[in-house]
Amino acid sequence: MSSAFRNQSPYSSCESSPSLSGADSGYASVQNSEISMPEFLNRQLQFLEPQEILRWCITTLPHLFQTTAFGLTGLVQLDMLSKLKIPRPQMVDLVFVDTLHHFGETLELLDRVRSRYPLVNIHVYKPQGVETAQEFAEKYGDKLWETDDNRYDYLVKVEPAQRAYRDLQACAVLTGRRRSQGGKRGDLDIIEVDEAGLIKINPMANWSFQQIQQYVKENDVPYNALLDRGYKSVGDWHSTSPVKEGEDERAGRWKGQQKTECGIHNPRSKYAQFLFEQEKKREREALDQALQQVTLEA
Repeated sequence: MSSAFRNQSPYSSCESSPSLSGADSGYASVQNSEISMPEFLNRQLQFLEPQEILRWCITTLPHLFQTTAFGLTGLVQLDMLSKLKIPRPQMVDLVFVDTLHHFGETLELLDRVRSRYPLVNIHVYKPQGVETAQEFAEKYGDKLWETDDNRYDYLVKVEPAQRAYRDLQACAVLTGRRRSQGGKRGDLDIIEVDEAGLIKINPMANWSFQQIQQYVKENDVPYNALLDRGYKSVGDWHSTSPVKEGEDERAGRWKGQQKTECGIHNPRSKYAQFLFEQEKKREREALDQALQQVTLEA
């Protein structure tokens, strides 16, 4: 893979993957221009239909996964993948981050997806070291999303996602983001490369909510029951609400707050690293206290 994509990727399996450099891909002229490989590919892919982009991803990118919270767009994408006529051992595996604070309807949808698409593997990742919302509250305090929302997002979404990518040796991931969702997604590219070298592809970037709805209806795609109750984008129960007519799809996420993303799709920030270091510091202090107590008792 070319340095434009790798960017010192921590995912070791990506280092030996097929190269996407100009010479190897047949686009030799790109090497001698000022256009980066992601920029060049975006120019080529931006006018293609989602199914064509998905076909390109499957036949080009190694260690490909789909990240999903079982939103409507991700489900449409899953259905499209299930219908592509491409020789391959299995469908693209899904990565689902269970924050422990999803609606019951979301978890019920997970079971329906497994039933509808039995060939797909779903990898479920939870916040590290806890299995339930009660355990999370006991470890980090009640309503952490109110007292320190950045730390909450890191613990329940960012860290589990990064851990999943490491464990699964992911080189590339498909997302369900679209420009019409508003916020920071308004200028979304088809292909992005994050600071760790992970390739993110947004095959549905050009589609509107109406196109998504039409596909769901025509193909009988399973979806979250909350969408019939005024919700358009569903996240954690404590930070998701129905939207009004004319509002952006994601207006019901973190209503009243100056944020539109949970952190998974933001640049890997110094704050996230700070949180990680603070957590390690607390663990070391707890260990030191335990060792001191043992010494005193001895």
